[in-house]
Amino acid sequence: MAARKIILYTNLSCPWAHRAHIALRETGLDFEQVLIDLDTPREPWYLEINPAGLVPSLSYNGNIITESAIVAQFIADAHPSHLLPPSGPADNALYRARIRFFIDAFFPKVQVAYMKCIRSSSEAEREEMTQEMVAAIKKGIEPLLEPKAGQGKGPFFGGSEKLTLAEVQCGSFLIRMLALAKPEHGLVSTKLPTLLEQQAPRFKRWAEATSAHESVNYIFNEQECADRMRRRFAGTSSKV
Repeated sequence: MAARKIILYTNLSCPWAHRAHIALRETGLDFEQVLIDLDTPREPWYLEINPAGLVPSLSYNGNIITESAIVAQFIADAHPSHLLPPSGPADNALYRARIRFFIDAFFPKVQVAYMKCIRSSSEAEREEMTQEMVAAIKKGIEPLLEPKAGQGKGPFFGGSEKLTLAEVQCGSFLIRMLALAKPEHGLVSTKLPTLLEQQAPRFKRWAEATSAHESVNYIFNEQECADRMRRRFAGTSSKV
């Protein structure tokens, strides 16, 4: 059987492309990495691979897969592991449905509020947006992390001792959220850890455990991320 050939077209500063790195690291798949400069117009050869010019793109034995959520899902489906079990039997399908529901809840409730924090034009607005984000987490995400009968005691989704597809899809955003709340960056209110501990402690523990995991943080450059976000939103974020 011929060896599979996997090429990941990526940018190490992009949180969307970061998802593919986590999935590939967790499944232990060998892959070739091709870096795409997101600060310059895409070269014609890359537009032939992905006409939208976005990252990540995955070439899997010559088949091109685009869009980060789909790339991560494909890796988990093609190589069943602790990330995601096969679709059957029914118990597996139910577990997969719960993960899908969780991921779909995370982004409109958390990611949208997080970007409002980053775009804030004053410290007062930043604190207000951070409180709004924590309120969204408390209402929409914290209940989904409540332990259920029969679950494990691990720190990840559903009490798992290992990362699941939930952490693959959300991890790159969690690590940025926590990192950019540090006082030296000034992009998210420094009150975030305290607010989470008070209002959404399960989410806080989950986010910290996910961010500390090697497959999530191995390509993450905190200072580069902070500098990039500051440059990107220089017209809206206050100086620090």
